[in-house]
Amino acid sequence: VQLQASGGGLVEAGDSLRLSCTGRGRRFSVYGMAWFRQGPGKERELVASITWSSSNTVYATSVKGRFTISRDKDKNTVYLQMNSLKPEDTAVYFCAASTYNGGRYVNANEYQIWGQGTQVTVSS
Repeated sequence: VQLQASGGGLVEAGDSLRLSCTGRGRRFSVYGMAWFRQGPGKERELVASITWSSSNTVYATSVKGRFTISRDKDKNTVYLQMNSLKPEDTAVYFCAASTYNGGRYVNANEYQIWGQGTQVTVSS
């Protein structure tokens, strides 16, 4: 079972990017998915999460109104649309999947499967 993330890159402040994360390999039950990020010298933090069945979402305060998380069940893919990017959004972005049913899906320790990370760099 693997999560493959893509879509990162180097952009200017105010630009947009869309990250994608697709699950491949043996099928598994997913109850929540999320994007985390880790900036230089910072701890890993939740960016956004979504429940697989009901699409309930949670966002970090710093990205509310700018980022949107969504999922496509048929494609086994979760997306992160990032608009109005800021230099402080610069980080490695990781997607993660939770096979635990009933969590809040806001903490990293609720996620058992992680993608490899994709770099997002926003220049000022």
